[in-house]
Amino acid sequence: MRTTETAALRQPSTQSPPSEGKSTDKSANSTSINAARYLPLLFLLFAGSGCAALIYEIVWYQLLQLVIGSSAISLGVLLATFMGGLCLGSIALPRIEKARGVHPLRLYALIEVGIGVCGILALFGMPLVDFVYTEAVGQGMPAILLRAFVSAICLLPPTILMGASLPALSRWLQPTPRGVAWLGFLYGGNTAGAVFGCLLAGFYLLRVFDMTVATFAAAAINFAIALVSLALSKRTPAQIALQSEVETETASAAVPEKQKSPKQKRTAEALSTLNSPSPLAVYFTIALSGACALGAEVVWTRLLGLLLGATVYTFSIILAAFLFGLGLGSAAGARMSRAVNARMALGWCQLLLAIATAWTAWTISKSLPYWPINPLLSTSPWFTFQIDLARVMWTIFPATFLWGASFPLALAAIAERDEDSAHLVGSVYAWNTAGAIVGALAFSMIVIPGAGTLVSERTLIIVAALSAIIVLTSALWPARKRLDAVALIVAALVGSTYLAAQISDVPGELIAYGRRLMTSKGRSQILYTGEGMNSSIAVSRWDDGALQFHVSGKVEASTESYDMRLQRLLGHMPALLHANPHSVLIVGFGAGVTSGTFVLHPQMQRIVICEMEKLIPPVSTQYFGNENYNVMNDQRTQIFYDDARHFVETTREKFDIITSDPIHPWVKGSATLYSREYFQMVKDHLNPGGIVTQWVPLYESDPATVKSEIATFFDVFPGGTLWANDINGEGYDIFMLGQAPQGKIDVDAIQSKLYSPEYARVAQSLREVGVRNAVDLLATYSGQQQDLQPWLADAQINRDRSLRLQYLAGMAVNVSDEAGIYQQILRYKQFPVNLITGSPENLQALVLAMHAPNR
Repeated sequence: MRTTETAALRQPSTQSPPSEGKSTDKSANSTSINAARYLPLLFLLFAGSGCAALIYEIVWYQLLQLVIGSSAISLGVLLATFMGGLCLGSIALPRIEKARGVHPLRLYALIEVGIGVCGILALFGMPLVDFVYTEAVGQGMPAILLRAFVSAICLLPPTILMGASLPALSRWLQPTPRGVAWLGFLYGGNTAGAVFGCLLAGFYLLRVFDMTVATFAAAAINFAIALVSLALSKRTPAQIALQSEVETETASAAVPEKQKSPKQKRTAEALSTLNSPSPLAVYFTIALSGACALGAEVVWTRLLGLLLGATVYTFSIILAAFLFGLGLGSAAGARMSRAVNARMALGWCQLLLAIATAWTAWTISKSLPYWPINPLLSTSPWFTFQIDLARVMWTIFPATFLWGASFPLALAAIAERDEDSAHLVGSVYAWNTAGAIVGALAFSMIVIPGAGTLVSERTLIIVAALSAIIVLTSALWPARKRLDAVALIVAALVGSTYLAAQISDVPGELIAYGRRLMTSKGRSQILYTGEGMNSSIAVSRWDDGALQFHVSGKVEASTESYDMRLQRLLGHMPALLHANPHSVLIVGFGAGVTSGTFVLHPQMQRIVICEMEKLIPPVSTQYFGNENYNVMNDQRTQIFYDDARHFVETTREKFDIITSDPIHPWVKGSATLYSREYFQMVKDHLNPGGIVTQWVPLYESDPATVKSEIATFFDVFPGGTLWANDINGEGYDIFMLGQAPQGKIDVDAIQSKLYSPEYARVAQSLREVGVRNAVDLLATYSGQQQDLQPWLADAQINRDRSLRLQYLAGMAVNVSDEAGIYQQILRYKQFPVNLITGSPENLQALVLAMHAPNR
């Protein structure tokens, strides 16, 4: 804003104005100094803005994952759209001429109001987008492009405003060294607020309330910031130059070099970076820094998720620790930018980043997994969270600190005295964000699935060294220090190559056992490890000879007798209960054992499998082909590689049977496969008389979690039943069975099937897991809805709007109360005379079997 007052504040201080001008300058100086008192308040406002932004980000991710799925492709598109909006906003704001005539604080207030309004609109508008999207979506590249379009509609308006907020606010400060430093402090404050917002959303708002409350809390923060900013705009000029430093500069210019104080020398060195040539080198460096930061976040979140357990709380801890390092680094970089040559300091930050990245890679592969810590010793999640936070900070803080310091140093390295502050901040922020988009997409969708995390980490080290070479050479070469530049290039390349070569692959046992590594180490032989786009998998042979199939640090299936029984019951039970099953949908391939049971049923004509990770079916077929009857290669089988919820919601096909054996509900994202809305989708995709089965683990769980799963299922399938997979009468896991509409179970009809020649392979498959006849099969009955209502009275229904289950389950990940939970269920068990029919002989045998000591 080019007002008379602003022009007076921006007069070059190295000139001696007339006496009248001096009087004007003093008045202006006084105004600027008074306005500078509000800078700490501005810091708090921008911290609040960061807090609200992270709450929105977590809520929007959760909302959009319900629409477009949670596969790596979906999340990559989602992240690119989010970061793209920030980039567009930072580019667009400085180029809007009308914005120049508005007080920066007033403009900032308007932007905050816009973000709050968009946040509320997104909350209530998402169901409409969901309806349109599911009507049009297909498979393949068109579907990916449609997902990108949906993400853009939902995220671009608010994220463009978020990206514009820092450039808008930056116009309040003239880009002197002290002003640029304060811009860096504001960026750090925004990041500090983001840390708080991440923890507030992940550990309180979404755990205790739901996405609606979280959204309105974030909007309230936006509106409060807007009110304070508007009030502040009436008390301050449109721009301040922080004249105390300009006066220091003027006094320094008149003093001979030998007589300058250390402070004057530091100020002169900082001022020497103003009007520096060739900002392009700095732009490239900060873009590469952004690419490395987001690429590293993708890689390290995946690896640390293996070690800590991939709960919603783990991801909140990792994100908060990452942001904390960025915020602290930003504050340090802002302070340092006033006392050093910012361009050189930026280059040294990048060189140190190569070392810090190597440190993190070494810690994750060689040190952290072998800390003598058993996270299972305490059932209190808060003790576990403290240990997890300490381990994450130890691992990633050095690198995140340096990435944080890079942004204010980049600002200082290209700042010019008469430059528009919004253009300065917007350009650096845009390049940094553009790099972040490339890094996130490249590493999540190309580098990791194509080459693995080892190559990814080595790539990060080399790229950090290259970014250092670019900016340091741009500083040394024009200064005729070409020999130094050549030596630096050689040293950086040799050093980074050496560091990259020292990095080793992630341990196979970590991929296999994750957070249980210390209790399982040395008890198995790792036969295979692989890193896919969505998850890491392993196959091992346990010390008793059993094969185990692992996904992202957790045993998903095995040839142990109790696991084989569950996997086969999930398939054989609904297939035998259904009168004439022709089609089945299996959610999750795993070891393929459940899918393979349907190969044996003679009436089955179509076997549809939905699996998110393309690496799983061929590996499972290689190692578990005998157990899964080579289902992958059966001519009736068709595999769709997609998020299961997304597939169920968008397919127009209906099935006679849908069976689901997803990963534990405490794993982030899996609660969407246990929500009321998901179960309703499943019910809507059943043919008349169709049957659905759903796995429920009792281990690594507590009563509140199990009650939520069962009550949510029964809310959609009245009359639903529970069936046990116990170990000698002790609880282990169960599965739920529902039918639309609920029908009778005829024990004689099942027995007749098992005795017929065409079902001989089915009967043999069941005998292999200890089920000899229909009585043994139905003796696994453990309860039904009408009997369990008193136990479920206080259960929390898991809905899409809250996804309460993943927050409940994440708190119970260390609990081992499967026997106690199972006994609670059995207290309400009665013989289901309303459900099971048959001959008196078979019914009497079934009553005795149900009340046997091991039941």
